[in-house]
Amino acid sequence: MPFALPQALGFARAGETSATAPACRMGLGLAAVGRPGYINLGREQDLPPVRSVDALRARTHELLDAAYAQGVRYVDAARSYGRSEEFLADWLKARPGTGDVVVGSKWGYTYTAGWRTDADQHEVKDHSVAAYERQHAESAALLGDRLDLYQIHSVTPDSPALTDTELHARLAEAAAEGLTIGFSTSGPAQAEAIRAALAVTVDGEPLFRTVQSTYNVLETSAAPALAEAHDAGLTVIVKEGMANGRLAGPHAPDPLKAVAARTSLGCDAVALAAILRRPWAGVVLSGAATTEQLASNLHAVVVGLDEDQLARLEDLAEDPRVYWERRGRLPWR
Repeated sequence: MPFALPQALGFARAGETSATAPACRMGLGLAAVGRPGYINLGREQDLPPVRSVDALRARTHELLDAAYAQGVRYVDAARSYGRSEEFLADWLKARPGTGDVVVGSKWGYTYTAGWRTDADQHEVKDHSVAAYERQHAESAALLGDRLDLYQIHSVTPDSPALTDTELHARLAEAAAEGLTIGFSTSGPAQAEAIRAALAVTVDGEPLFRTVQSTYNVLETSAAPALAEAHDAGLTVIVKEGMANGRLAGPHAPDPLKAVAARTSLGCDAVALAAILRRPWAGVVLSGAATTEQLASNLHAVVVGLDEDQLARLEDLAEDPRVYWERRGRLPWR
């Protein structure tokens, strides 16, 4: 099966030296701007007063323009991120010179909020073959052959996607046609889910070529499993590096603020820089909702952190059950 994502981006694979890695290992995630409601802190200030489809389409395109101009070449969307695929598809069509952008999306959640922030339910999880076929067709209708990476959204240890051999066969067929297949994880048992996914094979070959997991200075529990995934040849994509805004400016813990003050850069850049220091981290996503946030996030690639500073940040790690319980209480805004 093809392994297109690392070659397209130039990321170092297992056994390669860091000298082969590109200057920019940052990607742009569209979770915060593809729909009017999300769980990031500070959204009241980040988004326009009227969060119409046209307003968020314009904001998404503004972010994509800024990201591309600053060297970002990976963009991450999902079926459940409202109209993120549609917005991205429109941008790609309007800018034919962006053929070097690697496009990833995810299936497994259906957006159900109806463009409202006060919906009782914003998304519904379904990892069945039927859901895959429906959502793959929807993604393909919007993105066509620009879709490079298709990921199962938020795999957990009890997900049927880990054991459904019919689903595995369908995903392997898509891989044989040139699509890179990956998975993302969420929840306090991310490490268990990653290791289970690494064991999934079709005809003796590993099914998955990428893994996207939550990792930040507050939630570090997946690190050993992500290192194993990297060593097995998967590209590791890190999401929620800002912990849904908990590591940004006014919300950041004091030790992070202290380290940021010594670097003369923002807490966000320092938090993301700590992830970039991990040898297994291939792509680190910015979830910026404004171009100012994006520019600040991208400063992470030039932040120098010494061992003492890294140790202070490592001390911020929470028990994963506590972290995910707190995340689950964040309101959709």
